Amino acid sequence: MTVAFDVSELADVLWGWIRPRIPEAAWTWLQERRTAVASGDRKSLYLAFGLTPRKTGKDDLALTESELEQALSARPGWHPTGWTVDQAARLALLLSLPEMEAAEYVGTLDQLFATGEVHELLALYQGLGLYPHQADFQLRCAEGIRSNIRGVFLAIAHGNPYPAEQLGEDPWNQLILKCLFVGTTLEPVVGIDQRSNPALARMLTDFAHERWAAKRPVSPELWRCVGPHADDGMLADLRKVLTTGSEVERHAAALALASCPRPEAAQILKEAPELEEGVRNGAITWSKVAAQVA
Repeated sequence: MTVAFDVSELADVLWGWIRPRIPEAAWTWLQERRTAVASGDRKSLYLAFGLTPRKTGKDDLALTESELEQALSARPGWHPTGWTVDQAARLALLLSLPEMEAAEYVGTLDQLFATGEVHELLALYQGLGLYPHQADFQLRCAEGIRSNIRGVFLAIAHGNPYPAEQLGEDPWNQLILKCLFVGTTLEPVVGIDQRSNPALARMLTDFAHERWAAKRPVSPELWRCVGPHADDGMLADLRKVLTTGSEVERHAAALALASCPRPEAAQILKEAPELEEGVRNGAITWSKVAAQVA
């Protein structure tokens, strides 16, 4: 799936956020670097990319609700919550590169990926959904998902539109499973409901059974990707959770059953009328389940 967006507009949005959040001297320095990068000076890009935090600091960008709406308007699916000023500045510089062929652009970023320390990698992976030539970063995204650096993985998994739009089913499913494996929430995963699929439902159900067998807890959020594709065995699992689980687990089972198109799911949900009503009136939502799990 390809979503159209204007890279220069995204750069302008980032510069607009950065300007009031840094000292005048830092802004002047960034604009000098911006001009050099826009001329195609890669050496200036590489040097500036490393020096940026020293100039801007690493404060939280702390975007307002209006600015977060601006992000979604400029780039559907973009949720830069939790970004820092230096991360935004680094990406603004990258997006200031002149237009170039895919191989040249990817090669330019490959240099940064190859030499980047952790904080540089965070910015680079956060920006996956903002770069031109989107399809050419699929392998890079998959590599980041396999990273054992938690921050790098979360830079891809949370608030980033790239995986849902560009990854095939197998790497997407691995991303969701890894979220659960490392104990992070699914709520900030862009496209979590749209990309659910039968293979993922089977993987997650197997994972739940392994956890149960080892007497280990199962994240209630797991059932979010199971409900829409539940077969008879999965419905039996959901009934079990609905009747014997904790409050948050029962809420998750109710939501999963409500998302299942099979009439048997509706019948099971009727066994807990108070939860059925809670789902219907919006008192029980996946956002609330995630908040309880976090």
